[in-house]
Amino acid sequence: MAVFTDKLDWHVIRTLRALRAQGATPVAVRLSACKIETGRAQGLIIPGFRDLPDLAIVRAIGDGSLEAITMRLGVLHALEALGVPVVNSARAIERCTDKSMASFLLARAGLPTPQTFAAQTLAQARAVARRECAKGPLVMKPLFGAQGWGLRLIEREGDLPSLQEARGVFYLQRFVGPARPPFEDMRILVSGGETIAAMRRRSSHWITNVRQGAKPLAVEPSEREAEIALAAAAALGVDFAGVDIINDDRGEPLILEVNSMAGWSGLQRVTPFSIADRVTGDALAQMTRARRRG
Repeated sequence: MAVFTDKLDWHVIRTLRALRAQGATPVAVRLSACKIETGRAQGLIIPGFRDLPDLAIVRAIGDGSLEAITMRLGVLHALEALGVPVVNSARAIERCTDKSMASFLLARAGLPTPQTFAAQTLAQARAVARRECAKGPLVMKPLFGAQGWGLRLIEREGDLPSLQEARGVFYLQRFVGPARPPFEDMRILVSGGETIAAMRRRSSHWITNVRQGAKPLAVEPSEREAEIALAAAAALGVDFAGVDIINDDRGEPLILEVNSMAGWSGLQRVTPFSIADRVTGDALAQMTRARRRG
């Protein structure tokens, strides 16, 4: 089994351990070390494998230029073309990583999400802010980003950064939440077509990621919350996902985003079973189903 990562962090170590406990032989591999050589039998070289892996689990793509990231995703596409099950697929990772496309697909699927705007010029972003901030603040997020880093509250046109700071894209989403603390939202972990664990993230700050200091609290999702989490995963084609949900001022759940390479260290603190065991078991079951199909 190939476990793609850029470093041996907490999640990768537990993923490797869980796979070994289930009789698999996992190998941690950097996608940046993989090569395409069309003169080879398979056309693909994965370090640590003489042939192809039986399964690939993607924990991280790694930092790099647009060209480097494109090639690493190309390696995942190539593995799928060669019949290797990949969790999550390259297409699913692309859909989730690009927040603008994820928002588009969620809205097209009829799922409840905060109103979202994505623009590629400062003039366009300023026009959105002039029109929309009168109705309430917006949140600007990096198009590619996670763990709450780089978020900015936009309450007026002047709060917008330069085009260079925005890296060429202004991704703006309607701020949802109370005017004062405590702030909270929910993370639901989806694996193998089921919701397997959930937590509320409570914070004194409107950014509620555990890495940013929020406190994880055990919670049982409502039927509606579980329903839209599963529907969001299906809309983006992910087998494993962290779905972030927040309640609006009427108490109705809205999908904030879907993470295709979600962490679960905070969630593990309030979950009585090993999440790594469950998600790797689901991945192995997917591999078995793929083998039976031929």
